[in-house]
Amino acid sequence: MVDHAGATRLAEASDVVETAGGWLAEPQPQDLVLTLLADNVRRRLDLVWSGGLVQILELFGFSIGASRVAFSRLARRRLIARVKEGRQVYYQLTERAERVLSEGDERIFGFGRQQLDPSTVTIVWHNLPEDRRLERGRLARRLRFLGFGSPQDGTWVAVGKRDVQALRLIDELDVRGFATVLCAQPAGGSDLSALVTGTWDVEGLETLYTRFVAMFGGVDPEEVTGCDAFRLRTQVIHNFRQFVALDPELDGVLGPHHEDRHRAIELFHHLYAGLAPAALAYFDQVAGGHRPGEDG
Repeated sequence: MVDHAGATRLAEASDVVETAGGWLAEPQPQDLVLTLLADNVRRRLDLVWSGGLVQILELFGFSIGASRVAFSRLARRRLIARVKEGRQVYYQLTERAERVLSEGDERIFGFGRQQLDPSTVTIVWHNLPEDRRLERGRLARRLRFLGFGSPQDGTWVAVGKRDVQALRLIDELDVRGFATVLCAQPAGGSDLSALVTGTWDVEGLETLYTRFVAMFGGVDPEEVTGCDAFRLRTQVIHNFRQFVALDPELDGVLGPHHEDRHRAIELFHHLYAGLAPAALAYFDQVAGGHRPGEDG
C-alpha cells in the first residue's frame, strides 16, 4: 500500500509546480515561518521583529492575518516566544525549537550524502488508541521526515538502521507504551524494491526531482541580489526539505530520471551557500534587530 498522504502531496506538487512561482507544493504559513527562522535567525539573531516577518511573508503571498495566526500557533506549540519591548513585538526561538530545528538540519543537510545499509530495514509498529489522535498525527509527520513510509496502518518502514532516531521520537512523544521498534534483514535474498515501490510513490518523486532541477538549475548565485536572492534561497530549501520526507533513499529504485536526484542534491547545496550572503543581508534589513519608533 502506497503511503497515501505522501502520494497526495506528490500529486498536488506536480499539479502546481508550473504555476506556483517556484514552489513544488503550496507552503503553509507555519511551515514557512519555521523555514525562515531556521535559516535566518537560528545561531545568528536573538530576536526577530514581528513586523518584518509579516512583510517577508507578504512576499510569499500571505496576508497579515494569516501571518499573525501562524505566529500564535507556533507560540502555542512552544516553538517561538513573544517578547515585548515598548511598542515593539519580537519573537525568539525556544529551546524546544532549537532542538527540533537542529534535528531537522541534521536530516536535511545529510540527506543523500550518507550511505544507508540496504541490508537492514527499520520497522516502527504502533497501536496508538483513538484518544491519542494528536500523538498519532505527530508521530506520522515526524516519522515521514525521518525517512519512513507506511505500507499499512500502524506500520512504518525505512531503509537502513534508524532505530536511534525512531526511539528518540517515540520517547519525545511519550508513546513508548504503544510502539515497538525493530531492525530486520530481508531473508532469502529478498529485494527491497518491491517493498519500496509499494510504499513510496517513486514515479511522482522522479517528477519532483526533475521539476526542482528545471526550476532552479539556471540560477547563478552571483547574479542574484537582495530580495530576489532571499526569495530564491527560501524557495530552494523549503522545496528541498520535501524530498527528505518523500524519498526512500534506496539506490537503484528511481527510474530513467534518477540522475536528477543527484543533480537536485548538489544544486541545493550550491544555491543554499551561494545565495546566503545576499539573502541574509536582506532578511536582517527587513526583520533583524531592534526597531525603535515602529509598530511591531
